[in-house]
Amino acid sequence: MRFKCIYSIALLVVVSILSAHCEFQTLAHLKPQANDKTQGRAVVELLRRLLGNRSREFIVSVNRTLSNDNLEVCELRSAKNNKIIATGSTGVAVASGIYNYLKYFCNCHVSWSGNQLNIPRPLPQLTGVLRISTQHRFRYYQNVCTQSYSTLWWDWPRWQREIDWMALNGINLPLAFTGQEALWQEVFLSLGLNQTEIDHFFTGPAFLAWNRMGNLFQWGGPLPQSWHVKQLYLQFKILDRMRSFGMLPVLPAFSGIVPQGIVRLFPKANVTKLAPWSHFNCSYSCAYTLDPRDPLFHSIGSLFLSQLVKQFGTDHIYNTDTFNEMTPTSSDPTYLSSVSRAVFDTMTSVDPRAIWLMQGWLFVFDTAFWKPAQIQALLHGVPIGRMIVLDLFAESTPAFSLTKSFYGQPFIWCMLHNFGGNSGLFGTVESINSGPFDALAFPNSTLVGLGLAPEGIEQNPVVYELMSELAWRKEPVNLAKWVSLYAVRRYGSTHENLTAAWRLLFGSVYNCTVPHYKNHNKSPLVHRPSLHKTTEVWYQRADLYEAWRLLYRAAWPLMAQETFRYDLVDVTREVLQLLTTDYYHEIRDAFQAQKLPELLTAGGVLVYDLLPELERLLSSDGHFLLGTWLEQARSLALDEVEARLYDMNARNQITLWGPEGNILDYASKEWGGLMEDYYSQRWSLFVNTLVECLERGRPFRQDAFNQAVFQVEKGFVFNKRKYPSKPQGDTYDIVSRIFLKYYPQALERLK
Repeated sequence: MRFKCIYSIALLVVVSILSAHCEFQTLAHLKPQANDKTQGRAVVELLRRLLGNRSREFIVSVNRTLSNDNLEVCELRSAKNNKIIATGSTGVAVASGIYNYLKYFCNCHVSWSGNQLNIPRPLPQLTGVLRISTQHRFRYYQNVCTQSYSTLWWDWPRWQREIDWMALNGINLPLAFTGQEALWQEVFLSLGLNQTEIDHFFTGPAFLAWNRMGNLFQWGGPLPQSWHVKQLYLQFKILDRMRSFGMLPVLPAFSGIVPQGIVRLFPKANVTKLAPWSHFNCSYSCAYTLDPRDPLFHSIGSLFLSQLVKQFGTDHIYNTDTFNEMTPTSSDPTYLSSVSRAVFDTMTSVDPRAIWLMQGWLFVFDTAFWKPAQIQALLHGVPIGRMIVLDLFAESTPAFSLTKSFYGQPFIWCMLHNFGGNSGLFGTVESINSGPFDALAFPNSTLVGLGLAPEGIEQNPVVYELMSELAWRKEPVNLAKWVSLYAVRRYGSTHENLTAAWRLLFGSVYNCTVPHYKNHNKSPLVHRPSLHKTTEVWYQRADLYEAWRLLYRAAWPLMAQETFRYDLVDVTREVLQLLTTDYYHEIRDAFQAQKLPELLTAGGVLVYDLLPELERLLSSDGHFLLGTWLEQARSLALDEVEARLYDMNARNQITLWGPEGNILDYASKEWGGLMEDYYSQRWSLFVNTLVECLERGRPFRQDAFNQAVFQVEKGFVFNKRKYPSKPQGDTYDIVSRIFLKYYPQALERLK
């Protein structure tokens, strides 16, 4: 008997090792749906949109036999008539191969904040064959929160640009969550729920990410029926375009979150009311969750997935997260295994080839609950290779190394980078430069891809270009050399100031090495004022100030270049953010020392000069406008009632985040309009309150101030003011004035 047990254990070990080294044959069926001709045509059309007539200088073809191991490759060579021939195993491979050529042979650049496409004539010649390949099966993109923090108001032209950007940057595994509420509504109605119960369940558009994860319901709603129709239409176009490039869109699946009406319809169902989420009470959280082991779970989950596949087709990868920022009812490993098994069985009952893509965020969010036994139990409830885990925050807090490579399940090393779509320069470039290669070299590594998983996008484009490029590299890059070349292609200029500035930025603000640092903008500027604000930064301020000086000195001939204007505004904005912290210290110290003149001086400069200058700066560039965000929101409305609902959603999410400031300032943005009517108003009230306290000999009471400032914050959400969606003022003149005024002060404060 003892020999038999030892033999069984040995056999399990062998099977486990084989599983970890078999290239996950269970994933081999995940292939592009579009044929080679369709994918090639998609790249041709992308190049036409990007390059206009110059696109004719590229001869494109897709040949899937170019790769025999599902790892994508592109080969480029020069042809007669100064043309470039690009052949790749998928449309994504061809697009990213051509972008590599445009970057490193033509000094061109494509980003969220503008393109620099001054392509040489004729196209630079290639000697021999330029072969670009990846050792990563998947290049994943998006976070479930990105859909709410960044893409929620997008129309088709904006989605088209984003999918083009994905293809150019090698993305082949994007989330595709748009329009799912329309399908859920049909499922709920078929079960017998009434429209009132459904309206009570869905949140407004700006909060749907957390409704989908079971954190939140009703707040910001109800969802208009026109929303469902428009989002469905959008999803059909999104999926068609993604698949045309050879991408594998990830579709949603059922996690067990149900409307309260399910309890009415199925009183015997095993439904649990969860505890409150974050700082919400049960008015908008405490969702109802159906136990995955209950037969009703299988019925609802398969009903939804059947509807999903019928409407959207499938690439066999589904995302759902059962315990996102929520504690399971039991830590018993048997229970946790049964939960994941039931979720997966629901998927395979509809799609026998289903792969479950799961965020690994829960393992780093709640380490007190998720110990090795619990993690392994949840992961092993699904057959090895039928689940892919997103190591979501791997650049800061990797989970693969603490879980023995997720106990055999394949995983994707992800850079999360940004929380809430916050403004602010930030990066961990050393970590992201080495992390993926460390993960690949990890003993018995089950790494199958790299990913970009920001909560919000359209910020810090340099970090995303670096991370995307690493998926096609065999070793880490030389960061100083890489960023110097980045500066040249981003601006189309070899001015030495530009490369020097970017080397300084990469060695400071973009190189946070603080262990487990979470990049949520901690500047006092974008948080409700108090006497106890966090003010530390992870870099030498002198490096940022010098980079600012170098950019400004090179600015005049480059102001027509959109990418340069954006960076000049962004770096100047970061400097003024730092100076706000300095003035905050002076205001706080003067109040605590009861020095009224010093308080009036520091407070006066901040409220009446620095913040108004920041408002003018941000308003001068189209990428930093509140009006654009609000205009996009209102443009989706059919009537004024819907317009007001969408406007409230858009304003609330970037400020109060809930009815009472429940997740206050989490999705903070530094935008023109928002600076003047929200942040500046709060700081003005704070300074005036401190002055009044000193004059009357009273202590400052934070609770009383919070009540007063809440009226300011709430007033902004409902002020109905329309903000410009076009830039105003001359950026160069504004930066010049700010530089001449504040640069000497910045240096003086370093002493």
